[in-house]
Amino acid sequence: MARMDFATPVSALEDSGKLLLRVAVGVLMLLHGIAKIASGPDWVLGLMAKYELPTVLGYGVYLGEVVAPLLLIVGLWTRPAALVVAINMVVALALVHTHELAQLANTGGWALELQGMYLFGALAVALLGAGRFSLGGAGGRFN
Repeated sequence: MARMDFATPVSALEDSGKLLLRVAVGVLMLLHGIAKIASGPDWVLGLMAKYELPTVLGYGVYLGEVVAPLLLIVGLWTRPAALVVAINMVVALALVHTHELAQLANTGGWALELQGMYLFGALAVALLGAGRFSLGGAGGRFN
């Protein structure tokens, strides 16, 4: 009986899953970044000042919500970009959402399920890499 080689179809499915995950996380996070560009940095800078952090750190939101998501979408420097998104989410959870960590929403889900999906989705991308359907390619540096 002939041996069937499933390596290629499975690999294509895995790479398609990586593409779907990184584009979904990237696009959805980018929409938040676009909103921050439109509204300006004042809210984030004020938040930094409130916690007595250097306000210049507030501009990091543009890295985490614009630059890194664009890199995720195209699949270039994917792992570091995903880590930047994850760090961005940890900072957002710490500065804005700490009071909601143990709360449920009116619908019964976790109050921070959106933030959790961004955080854990970004961590999954950091662990999985970009896959071959990316500018960096499966074997690309930092992909």
